[in-house]
Amino acid sequence: MSVLQKIADIEAEMARTQKNKATSHHLGMLKAKLAKLRRELITPKGGGGNKEEGFDVAKTGDSRIGFVGFPSVGKSTLLTNLAGVYSEVAAYEFTTLTTVPGVIRYKGAKIQLLDLPGIIEGAKDGKGRGRQVIAVARTCNLIFIVLDVLKPLGHKAIIENELEGFGIRLNKQPPNITLKKKEKGGINFTSTVTTTHLDTDLVKAILSEYRIHNADITLKCDATEDELIDVIEGNRVYIPCVYVLNKIDQISIQELDIIYKIPHCVPISAHHKWNFDDLLEKMWGYLNLVRVYTKPRGQLPDYEEPVVLRDGKCSIEDFCNRLHKTLIKEFKYGLVWGSSVKHQPQRVGREHLLQDEDVVQIIKKL
Repeated sequence: MSVLQKIADIEAEMARTQKNKATSHHLGMLKAKLAKLRRELITPKGGGGNKEEGFDVAKTGDSRIGFVGFPSVGKSTLLTNLAGVYSEVAAYEFTTLTTVPGVIRYKGAKIQLLDLPGIIEGAKDGKGRGRQVIAVARTCNLIFIVLDVLKPLGHKAIIENELEGFGIRLNKQPPNITLKKKEKGGINFTSTVTTTHLDTDLVKAILSEYRIHNADITLKCDATEDELIDVIEGNRVYIPCVYVLNKIDQISIQELDIIYKIPHCVPISAHHKWNFDDLLEKMWGYLNLVRVYTKPRGQLPDYEEPVVLRDGKCSIEDFCNRLHKTLIKEFKYGLVWGSSVKHQPQRVGREHLLQDEDVVQIIKKL
């Protein structure tokens, strides 16, 4: 029996099973089995066989955005009009057959845009080269799901399901669960909050499916069994996502007002270049980039070429490593002007966290 057949059988059994307290353990086991089979599908066992040709592109710039969507929703038009890169556009589906990269400069940061080929339902199972498309999407810092405004919600649900099946979690934070495997002592399950989804028996059942019989598990949030499986699998990526609703020139103003209320959404017209400002502003907010300006001693700060750091990796040490990997060895202290310090300037150490548009001067050891 093939992996796809096993997945279909488990999904059919889950659909048949009524959800209540008596069946929750059985459903938890089935979800764990399903996650294991999906992992097998993403990374097949054995190293031999002919490899499918991927189409990843070398990472350039400070951040990377992937355009994911069904065929003929306007991804190529959007890339052409945003980045000035020609991506073939035609009135038939599957015009783009490989990844087309482009780069835009926005607020001093270089951002790489990837126009990925259209995906179809069943992409996570390998249909229509969908597996390679989603594999490239996993490497992005932000995903633009491009939807046709005339049929948005049906397409949105299908694409989300495809990406979820490949281990991509959209607009979510990693669950606050600690799992420590050990040599002996059985399963020790503790929780600092009231749990409504998981109990000791269900946790033991899911762990036994992964052949983990000795571990300490601490729940610091009210997690579901799916989130516990995500932590055990350990190969999930959490990526912010913006839903780009294209072709708004085909709808009325009243419909546009309703669309604006959908969370994480930006309505645009790629053909007429409508509402690109709003899209770029939202993109900047979701990327969470921190621009830091350098100031050589005795000179004015360089406001033309900022050093762009990611939110969460924006300490003085990260800043030094972006400039040159040997600089941190010669680091004595830093002088910072900006919103991250009380005094202007202020002496800081290597652990100091920088904020957007800070000015930094590095003082080296003599």
